[in-house]
Parts: sequence; structure tokens; C-alpha cells
Amino acid sequence: MTVNLRDTTPTTTPTTTTTTTTTPTPTELRRALAAYPTGVIAVCARIGDDPVGMAVNSFTSISLEPPLVAISVARTSTTWPLLSGRRLGISVLSVDQEALCRQLSSRVADRFAGAEWQARDGGSVLISGAALWLECEARSVFDGGDHEIVVMEVLGAQSFPDVDPLVFHQSRFHVIHGVH
Repeated sequence: MTVNLRDTTPTTTPTTTTTTTTTPTPTELRRALAAYPTGVIAVCARIGDDPVGMAVNSFTSISLEPPLVAISVARTSTTWPLLSGRRLGISVLSVDQEALCRQLSSRVADRFAGAEWQARDGGSVLISGAALWLECEARSVFDGGDHEIVVMEVLGAQSFPDVDPLVFHQSRFHVIHGVH
């Protein structure tokens, strides 16, 4: 692009409004961030003969080379210390798995009651009926305030393109129907 500095043609300048606000409270920030839709994943591993897992909606792709993803886990989680350091299964939950998502987010004794799952040789647990499966291992953990940011290497992936993902937006679950 070339700019002619001698051009005297008037231009329209966009108006910018600056608003000064105070730092939001955690409740205000949670409410504000609810405007951003996210997927919902199950992060699971086998401990002994039993599956252990939790639902997470702070999940993102980090890098294709090397293949990296990240999750953010509350420091108050009682499940994460059980999963940390293990090979993990990440299942992108489907529209049919809202009840399972709520179960995985709860404090019930058997979070996997009624769920179909499979354990892999490395100990990861994957949820049947999900839109995507990833097998991962943690590579780095970073301080994220009241959360830990866990960067994981993707060791395996299997996609199910005919399965619609579950979406969390405005503190409610929603469905995005794909084109199949």
C-alpha cells in the first residue's frame, strides 16, 4: 500500500469512546465471560480399575507442530490432583452428553454412572459418543492465578465429524448442528 502524504482529501476518522472501569469482581468477570461460547470436554484417566474424570470448558488448541493443547484447571479442584501426571483422555462432549457433563462436574461418588467409556493401554479414558478423542500427556504447567494452565502434547486423535458438539454459552448448554 502506498500513502500519498500530500493528499489533502478529507478522511472520516472513526470515533473512539474510552470508558474507565474498575477491576471486575470474580462474579462480574464470570458473568461477562459467559458471552464467549466454549465447547465442553471430559478430561479422564483410569486409576486402578476405575475411571476418574472431570468436565472442563477452558480448552484450546495451542500448536500444530508440535501438537499441543491446553486446559485451565481450578486450584480448588479435588479431581485434578488425581489426574495430574497421567496420560489423559480428552473427549469433546456431544449434544447428547449434557447430563454426563453435569455428572462429571458434580461431586457425586460415581461420575461415570451410566456412561460408556473405554480405557486405552496408557491409562487414558475416552467417552463413547464424543465428537473428538485426544490422548495427551502434560508437558508444562503455568501459574494462572486461581487456576493452573496445563499444556499437553497430543499423542493421538480420532475425530467423529458426524457428531455435534455440546456448547456452553451464557451459563447454559446449547447445540450447534453441523452440516452432515
